[in-house]
Amino acid sequence: MSAKRYIDVATAMFALIILSPIMALIALAVRSQLGSPIFFRQPRPGQDEQIFQLVKFRTMRPVGPDDRPESESDADRITPFGALLRSTSLDELPTLWNVLRGDMSIVGPRPLLVSYLDRYTPEQRRRHEVRPGVTGLAQVSGRNALTWPEKLNLDVEYVDNVSFSGDFAIVAKTIGQWLQRKDITDSNGVTMAEFFGDAK
Repeated sequence: MSAKRYIDVATAMFALIILSPIMALIALAVRSQLGSPIFFRQPRPGQDEQIFQLVKFRTMRPVGPDDRPESESDADRITPFGALLRSTSLDELPTLWNVLRGDMSIVGPRPLLVSYLDRYTPEQRRRHEVRPGVTGLAQVSGRNALTWPEKLNLDVEYVDNVSFSGDFAIVAKTIGQWLQRKDITDSNGVTMAEFFGDAK
């Protein structure tokens, strides 16, 4: 086990133990406000583009004829409770399980959608040379306020300059950002606009 992986496992295990009462309360609140399932699961590409199931707390109403119209936007589907979870990033806490399992790291490029894989330039695809992270350089440099090219360039910059001191600085900045609730959404809605790609 590498030193970075050892730190990831120890940090995730410690955080899950300390935060388990909060996670239990959030799970009960999600069940009360949104029903089942409590968790949102979605395939994402990890290191070397290996697919894994990302886990978060659910923040939106389901899409479909039995609940909400399929044409409804994310902004319409998200509930006030879900918006609160997102603004505090508490919906991300279950991703600590992904870290513990080895799908993710504490720090690294955020795992994006599988459908984006064919839209990256060869340089942008280098973001998958390391494990994706709970937080990363792009997240502390503007998060969803950044354009896609800016964000992906920062991901590759992280890959090229991985270091313990850099990871520590990113975690410290993440805590400061969390306290200020900065850059959670982009200018167009509750989440980052879809990435359509720069590949020619």
